[in-house]
Amino acid sequence: MQRPKPACIGTGPFVLLALLSLLASAAGAQNTPQASGNASGPPHAAIYDAQKRPITAGGFVDTGPVVFEDVTQAAGLAGWQHVMGTPQKKYILETDGSGVGLIDYDNDGWLDIYLVNGSTYKALEGQEPAPHSALFHNNHDGTFTDVTARAGVANDRWGFGVAIADYDNDGWPDIFVANFGKNRLYHNNHDGTFTDVAEKAGVTLGNWSDGATWGDYDGDGRLDLFVSGYLHYDVKNQPLAGDGPQDKNSAPRAFCQLRGAPVMCGPRGLPGEPDHLFHNNGDGTFTDVSVKAGVSDPGNYYGFTTVFADVNNDGKVDLLVANDSSPNYLYLNKGDGTFEDQSYVSGFALNKDGREIASMGLAVGDTRNKGFLDLLVTDFSDDYKVLYRNNGDLNFSDVSDQVGIAQIPVPFLGWGAGLVDYDNDGWKDIFMVNGHVYPEVDQHDWGTTYAQRPLLFHSFKGEKFEYVPPVKGSGLAVVTPGRGAAFGDLFNDGKIDVIINPVDGPPVLLRNVSQDKHHWVELRLIGAAKSPRDAVGATVYLNANGMRQREDVLSGGSFISTNDPRAHFGLGDTKDPGTAEIHWPSGLRETVRLPAVDRIFTLTEGKGITGALCGARACALKFVSRRPRPEVPVPTPAP
Repeated sequence: MQRPKPACIGTGPFVLLALLSLLASAAGAQNTPQASGNASGPPHAAIYDAQKRPITAGGFVDTGPVVFEDVTQAAGLAGWQHVMGTPQKKYILETDGSGVGLIDYDNDGWLDIYLVNGSTYKALEGQEPAPHSALFHNNHDGTFTDVTARAGVANDRWGFGVAIADYDNDGWPDIFVANFGKNRLYHNNHDGTFTDVAEKAGVTLGNWSDGATWGDYDGDGRLDLFVSGYLHYDVKNQPLAGDGPQDKNSAPRAFCQLRGAPVMCGPRGLPGEPDHLFHNNGDGTFTDVSVKAGVSDPGNYYGFTTVFADVNNDGKVDLLVANDSSPNYLYLNKGDGTFEDQSYVSGFALNKDGREIASMGLAVGDTRNKGFLDLLVTDFSDDYKVLYRNNGDLNFSDVSDQVGIAQIPVPFLGWGAGLVDYDNDGWKDIFMVNGHVYPEVDQHDWGTTYAQRPLLFHSFKGEKFEYVPPVKGSGLAVVTPGRGAAFGDLFNDGKIDVIINPVDGPPVLLRNVSQDKHHWVELRLIGAAKSPRDAVGATVYLNANGMRQREDVLSGGSFISTNDPRAHFGLGDTKDPGTAEIHWPSGLRETVRLPAVDRIFTLTEGKGITGALCGARACALKFVSRRPRPEVPVPTPAP
């Protein structure tokens, strides 16, 4: 089956690379499904540690800085289990795993955890109870309580992505779950419960939805929903690895191999599922405007993680889609309700070798404190993971080699991704969550494993990243078949933690226990009438400690997950929290002088600081009195 053509090639220096990629795809195309998510690079030499363990499950050191601690058991999360199909993973539906969302569903100032679950074939047929997703309430003491049943968010369907935001501007966050089958939209009832309104809202779809993101693309103050499609899949007619004759009632057989060994089939050679953009009508319903807006994915690429984010700093959210084994999408928001496909022209479609990659995770952040959003994309094993540097003017460069992250991750198969400042020095570091899709790799001498450990790289001003070795017994030494991951301050101590949703197993909660004594501030934003209430799409610049940092309020990202919506800034050793410049989605800009470090401030559009948390408690009123400078309207650039 030949690859679909890209939606737009455009003009510029990447046209030649795009054409070469298309020619290579056509030359290598086959009429049978190929192995899932194959790296576009050649097989890499096996790497082992001193104990002869594959580096993906080894390489531990006896001493060194302990950055994360596995607190899953102590936090009360170990009893929940993710389930997706069978352990053998014969079919691609069973392999991709699910996301995780951070949500303060009861507005108590503490992040709760929503873990999406998969399902089983028997559950799909009604022959056994379906595995349930889980909502864990944060008890403010380091523990969490499963409140799924009372909340009504079990999602007894085959779940994949989760995107969290306040879509109806009522001040309470809602949950969208992307499923194989009908999607869910859980509306927050303000009393600890949710109601699934997806049917009424018109966002159920019905085949394989994977990732999702919320964003106000047309500037009407209401959050719209984008959903990526992965495969158009028939569970009763799944391709089976192995060539040869077949019974007419059996699954279709195909020649699917990895390094000569038979493995499950897909996505290459299987039909893709289109993407969908749903416009928020403001009355609880949505209208599918995908084709009109120019983001319908006519090539039916294999969509995974997606994020609305302003990549060209014009005040309008653009749209990014990480596609598996097909070119990535970058859609530029034209400001008239439509987008322009700038995937190839921008440099985001391919890596520096002109190859499409098996993009899974997508992290967005300003790594050099230059005011531009860079993009980190995780990829299959036997290939490097890509950091796309934003040079301005919608020009991205693959700098993975240049910054020092290309070689070490090659044996790892990457999923969740974060650009987060784990040590609060003011520079964003790199965290990658890993795990293979083929259990068969444990049976071969390939230098990789099914369960894998995460990777952490420390930033040196965004110009270089240094690998942080995993200390034995620490969180970085946890070996699990990772998939979805969310990043946020789960303990309100100013440090960014990680919650991982692996495939077929309990979650992993990595608490940040870094010994740094650096200061920090976090900002919870509340929009006014012309902005989304939860300020999704806002950009914050913090001028402090001689730096100008940038944080964006986003819904979606990592691997089909949703991170902490609060803007987090590390301050290093300074005790001066500096000045926050907020670019609200409405177009207004405000400047607020922050009064203290090590606080979680609430900033309301037009009112300045309206609340503050000092760890577990509300701060004294003297910290809740700073008003912003007069609001400055920012004209919207002409489309």
